Amino acid sequence: MKVILLQDVKGKGKKGQLLEVSDGYARNFMLPKKLAVEATPDAINTMRMNDKAAAEKAAKERAEAMEISKQLRAMTLTVTAKGGGGGKLFGSVTNQEIADALKAKSGIALDKRKIVISDPIKNVGTYTVTCKLGYEITAPLTVKIEEA
Repeated sequence: MKVILLQDVKGKGKKGQLLEVSDGYARNFMLPKKLAVEATPDAINTMRMNDKAAAEKAAKERAEAMEISKQLRAMTLTVTAKGGGGGKLFGSVTNQEIADALKAKSGIALDKRKIVISDPIKNVGTYTVTCKLGYEITAPLTVKIEEA
């Protein structure tokens, strides 16, 4: 019997996949537990439409990530932090502070977990941080730290 998986099934396949399984396994296990539905022509058509919609959504999100990547490469973000003089800061500049400054200055909302700082920023100066935008797209962001 052909079935379309509604959830990931260990040892069988992933959600949305079309499988050929034995009639008993489908009727007695997969269908009652709502792990799968029978692969009728209507269900197959619905599955293909969902796949097409998901692919279009992924392409749109990838294009948006590329656009944000171009904006971040061209941008120099200025962040002010409390300092003790002589170029030293009290504490360090965090991912959250960079994300907040990015949202305030350019309107780009980026999660703090997507901003990667290689070394802690504890001094005044210019640094480059990496922003992970998804779909294996990363962009360098130049951050200028000023003392308040």
